[in-house]
Amino acid sequence: MTVDEQNKHQLVNQRHRHEGPQKHIVAFIFSIVLTLIAFAAVGAGGVNPAFTIIILLVMAVLQVFVQMGYWMHLKDKGHMIPIIFMLGGFFVAGTAIITALSWMWW
Repeated sequence: MTVDEQNKHQLVNQRHRHEGPQKHIVAFIFSIVLTLIAFAAVGAGGVNPAFTIIILLVMAVLQVFVQMGYWMHLKDKGHMIPIIFMLGGFFVAGTAIITALSWMWW
C-alpha cells in the first residue's frame, strides 16, 4: 500500500468510526425500560388517569429521542438536513392539529 492509499484509508476510518454495540445495547435497554414504565402506568389500577396520560406522553417523547438519536443515527455528524426536514414536518403537523382542534372547539 502506498502512502497516499494509507492516508486515504485513515481518513475514511476517521470519518466513519464504528461505535460498537455498547451504545446500541444501552439504547435498547433504555427503550425497553421506557416501554415497561408506560405499561406499568396503564396497568396500575389506582392511578389518576390524568397522571397516567402525563406519564405516557413523557415516555413517548423520551422514546422518540432515543429512537431518532440511536437507531436513526441523527446524533451523528452530517444529519442536519434530515433533522431540519423532520422539524419542518413536526411544525406543519402541529399547526394542522392546532387548527383542526380550534375549528372543532369554536
